[in-house]
Amino acid sequence: MRIGINGIFWPAVTTGSGQHLRGLLPALAAHDRTVEYLLYIPRFAVHQNTVLDAPASIRIVNTPFDKSHANLAKVWYEQVALPAAAQADGVEVLHVPYLGAPLRHKMPVVVTIHDLIPFILKEYRASMGVRVYSRLVGWSARRAERVIAVSASAARDVQRLLRIPSERIQVIYNALPYQFTPPEPEAYRKVAERLRLPARYLVYLGGFDRRKHIPELLQAFTAIMGRIPDTMLVIAGRLPVQDSAFAPDPQRLARELCLCERVQFLGEVSEADKPAVYAGASALVFPSTYEGFGLPVLEASACGTPAVVCSGSSLEEVAGGGALYVSPGDVTALAQAMLCLVTEPELRARLALAARAQAQRFSWETAARQTLAVYRAALQPQRSSQQ
Repeated sequence: MRIGINGIFWPAVTTGSGQHLRGLLPALAAHDRTVEYLLYIPRFAVHQNTVLDAPASIRIVNTPFDKSHANLAKVWYEQVALPAAAQADGVEVLHVPYLGAPLRHKMPVVVTIHDLIPFILKEYRASMGVRVYSRLVGWSARRAERVIAVSASAARDVQRLLRIPSERIQVIYNALPYQFTPPEPEAYRKVAERLRLPARYLVYLGGFDRRKHIPELLQAFTAIMGRIPDTMLVIAGRLPVQDSAFAPDPQRLARELCLCERVQFLGEVSEADKPAVYAGASALVFPSTYEGFGLPVLEASACGTPAVVCSGSSLEEVAGGGALYVSPGDVTALAQAMLCLVTEPELRARLALAARAQAQRFSWETAARQTLAVYRAALQPQRSSQQ
């Protein structure tokens, strides 16, 4: 079996889609060595320092817009250049591991949908370009032979919003890279010293758009900081380039709430440092109201760090019994949950054990086995029609 995989995110090692592909492809290659994988990477995604090693044959795909128009180059690659290259190579199944499958194709297509944010949250489809692209990839997903959703919550969204029958949807969970284990004490000390981590802290790690509810997080911490005078709030992640209603600047919000002495902004944290940042925290506080999966919660769980998350979307599937749950937008409940995990060590220890056990349920080996079954299911109708 010859499988083509859209590798547009292979070079983007810090993005969720890039991490997904870099976890899945090696596991696929190791699971069944009789399957041949071709990884298609667009020319515009390859930069001077890009490392393209992969457990697959790499194909670089050109478009007429590589040097002139990034958005047109991406759409042309997805809709024209990729399916043409896959057909020329005799690919039997084409897998697009994000919401961007070709509308017209001559081989079975499998598409992985991580979330449907532009379909659910109107502020994410403010521009005409986003609305047109969202409509295009929605149509494309409906024409795919099989759809993989990274959580049962995402699968329900796919069925409801894209009107794709449940029998064509398979839930296959994400997993973690190997390094997500609690660091040894000396390794933790070095990272904590270099990043100047406080002795006691709660941590948020993620993005800063409105669905992440960072203003509410800061308000909740303000409400309890007098009762936990030795605890800081550490906020990690690449800060917004500019302050806006869509992505409010958390540094400005912290100043307005007089939190500058109690909040530490780490900025973007390297993959190597993340386990230490999670492991040193009393809890991960992740008040996002919509996630297709929620990788930071799984990362924290693997490090034995319990979480505070909003109920709904996928986070209950990911966190399991290793978290406290609050209703979306309930600042009082968020504050109380944070306070409990700082001041009740027995509760925190119990949730930490449950978090580690929950994290062990997710593996790329399992994902690879299930994904190969989806490839075979996608190929079966075509084989049947040829007999």
